[in-house]
Amino acid sequence: MSRIATPLVIGLLLIASDRQAASAQHDDHEPRTPPPAGAASTPPSEEPDHSAHGEPARELPPFIAPVTDADRNAAFPDVEGHTVHDETVHHFVLLDQLEWQSVEGGSLNVDSKAWVGGDRDRLWFRFEGEAADGETGHAEAHVLFGRHASRWWDVVGGVRQDVGAGPSRTWLAFGVQGLAPYWFDVEATAYIGESGRSHLRIETEYELLLTNRLIVQPLVEVEIYGKSDPERGIGAGLSSAEAGLRLRFEVRREFAPYLGITWKRTFFGTADSARASGEGTRTASFTTGVRVWF
Repeated sequence: MSRIATPLVIGLLLIASDRQAASAQHDDHEPRTPPPAGAASTPPSEEPDHSAHGEPARELPPFIAPVTDADRNAAFPDVEGHTVHDETVHHFVLLDQLEWQSVEGGSLNVDSKAWVGGDRDRLWFRFEGEAADGETGHAEAHVLFGRHASRWWDVVGGVRQDVGAGPSRTWLAFGVQGLAPYWFDVEATAYIGESGRSHLRIETEYELLLTNRLIVQPLVEVEIYGKSDPERGIGAGLSSAEAGLRLRFEVRREFAPYLGITWKRTFFGTADSARASGEGTRTASFTTGVRVWF
């Protein structure tokens, strides 16, 4: 009998212990009743929190001045919301490349662009050219109207004028420009000229930040002509390809000197014209210049 009673008593004791523990846990989760009206609202070991009544929890050191209404107004001024697609006229001028190249005894190259207008419609100006020995080798100027077509792209159209070596040429221009995926700046422009001439230029560049001030800028440009122009030394088909790598240091965002190297190659009829005039079809040159915008 004792062998049976002993396990039974132990089991009853364990069941009673579990019920007591569950009851205590239940009591811990029950909402506490508020103290009587005359009782203290906080335990004696804790100080009451006066922050809800606008009183500081602790006194500031004497060397810290108290915050005034003027300080609050200066930190949180009333500002108006940004006006989307407003009618204000803005402008921007960029001398992307103002540089000297070591090719053929040295030449001065300029590549710039500017715009004036609003958020959606702008008038664009592009100019690029080169000069050596005090003479203009080749220069071209664009006047284009640009329309914002999507979040990252503009559609442009206008005219281009070529001057310098050979006879002047006038072109109608239309194309797109903007920011491609992975942050590539792209300009793709097609041209139609006199006597059925056509020209396509694609240019892309990228800015790789080594630091906040030190930036590497690779650039690739390809030109294709639909018809030969012997008077300007241009052949049909793939005319030329140019690649450059420039390392600039931004003294300020608006002013950045740079060093770099460029490679250029001509193809097919353009290469034949270069050989006939004693020029090379492949050139590599050291370059130094400055990038400025305002």
